[in-house]
Amino acid sequence: MRKHTRLRLAWLPAIVAFGALTAAQSQPPEGHWVGAIQVPREALDIVIDLAPTADGKWQGTISIPSQNIKSLPLANITVALPAVSFDLKGPPGDPHFKGTYSKETAALSGDYTQAGATLPFSLTRKGEAAIAAPPKSTVVTKELEGSWEGALNVDGTTLRLVLKLANQSDAATGLLVSVDQGGVELPIDTITQNGSTLRFLVRSVAGSYEGELKDGQIGGTWTQGPRSFPLVFKPASK
Repeated sequence: MRKHTRLRLAWLPAIVAFGALTAAQSQPPEGHWVGAIQVPREALDIVIDLAPTADGKWQGTISIPSQNIKSLPLANITVALPAVSFDLKGPPGDPHFKGTYSKETAALSGDYTQAGATLPFSLTRKGEAAIAAPPKSTVVTKELEGSWEGALNVDGTTLRLVLKLANQSDAATGLLVSVDQGGVELPIDTITQNGSTLRFLVRSVAGSYEGELKDGQIGGTWTQGPRSFPLVFKPASK
């Protein structure tokens, strides 16, 4: 979001196969919803996808084009028609949507709250939900297994990070630990290695990393929302 607004969906500066259902399967409020949150002096465009799961629960994602946020998972999705509500995990201020579904207008509207602020939102259904499964992780080489240390410089603030990578039977798993934020642990959703290139995705904070293993360290770029920062990981000191 632009600097003059107070609402912030991305975590910065902090650390910072499902297919489309057929029309016959759809049930309110399943769908691909397009609209905006009305923040002061502007509208923040958002895209919401909601779909039921096989066990009767709900899954969903949010995309925010202006912040380069794509398919961030929603949490605590509650449907008790006409009431629909859901949360965002990761951003500060406990972001929460509480809305009402209208069958007559194919609309979903209500209030968005974050950090004590309440703003109206309105969404229009534009088709069937399309919730893509995250890319599958691969195993990583022995050189990448273990703990790594790095630091982000975000507008003059240093945020120390610890990257932990381990191989399971058929794929790698990992954690990103933000040391200067109380040691919060962020699960890594997807980890892939192609040659010397390491990529990983932390969907809870709309963050991703791409780096190259060279001379015993990983040099690359951390991207979160619309911003990118250089980030070098070195083997953790023992």
